[in-house]
Amino acid sequence: MSINRRHPDERDVRSRPNPRGSRPRSKRRPGHADAERAMVVGVDRGRYTVLVAPDTPDERVVVAVKARGLGLDRLVCGDLVDVVGDTSGARGTLGRIVRVADRITSLRRTADDTDPVERVIVANADQLVVVTALAEPEPRIRMIDRCVVAAYDAGMDVLLCLTKADLGDPTELREMYAPLGVEVVVTSLIPSDADAPADERLIDGVDRVRHHLAGRMSVLIGHSGVGKSTLVNALVPSAHRAIGGVNLVTRRGRHTSSSAVALRLPQRDGWVIDTPGVRSFGLAHVQPESLLGSFPDLAGVVTERCPRGCTHLADAPDCALDEWVAEAPEAERDARAARLDSMRRLLTARSGD
Repeated sequence: MSINRRHPDERDVRSRPNPRGSRPRSKRRPGHADAERAMVVGVDRGRYTVLVAPDTPDERVVVAVKARGLGLDRLVCGDLVDVVGDTSGARGTLGRIVRVADRITSLRRTADDTDPVERVIVANADQLVVVTALAEPEPRIRMIDRCVVAAYDAGMDVLLCLTKADLGDPTELREMYAPLGVEVVVTSLIPSDADAPADERLIDGVDRVRHHLAGRMSVLIGHSGVGKSTLVNALVPSAHRAIGGVNLVTRRGRHTSSSAVALRLPQRDGWVIDTPGVRSFGLAHVQPESLLGSFPDLAGVVTERCPRGCTHLADAPDCALDEWVAEAPEAERDARAARLDSMRRLLTARSGD
């Protein structure tokens, strides 16, 4: 039986002898010499709000997408990037992010203490502001400790902002974090007219907070309901961040900020990055050695006198740190003991015990 075969012709619309073309793909990539430097100030579902040419007369806000060549790495607020395409900032235009500068700092967390996946929260910030209410909701010490550990691991300073001082006494928390070198500021709401909008409430102590933020890139972190958005609105009146309340049954706050956003302080004197409320702060990425590096006075003792494999916790056999406290002059003994207790508390927070 013979089969009548014919040569393909124009009727064979799906026949493509070489669908990819005959030209080999070049490995050379464009240099993007015309790219403009920008800072990421907002992230929303794959679109990035960037500030092109920041702190220059040509500064402008541009919406951009990430170039495919950058892979799956996330961009976050504070990242410095290079942008090409339409960077005019006109309505409906879109730029393209083609490069990301090396990060000076990366504040990271994991979902829990066993999760190997790190999540970068913000980039290039030099100060972490932990916002904690003194009441409604009650302060969570372990959460504060974990934030301090993450900040020290990232090489950032820490500012503890205690809100709602009209409802609680800040003395205990202030004394607890003084040995760690953590600066503490206290704020409270000023009674205002009932008709005043929620995002225009006045705060006593906001000037002290501004003093610590001046000239810096600061990231604010705190549980929902602690007054973080209220503080941001007082610091940056044009922000208009949504204000949430506290559930009277669970005593927990409601999430009001759904994404991180970088806001410039008035008089162009620094930046604050407001983040969504957090309920967990995993530290699987932090090594104990990194934490000890934040306590140079204790690290020297550990290096010279502690046995190999020492955990430096209270139940560690032959830990030299207890002896270091005991041999101190009486006038220094209490300060050394407080310093050691603080370090051990952070190590415990890191281990999740």
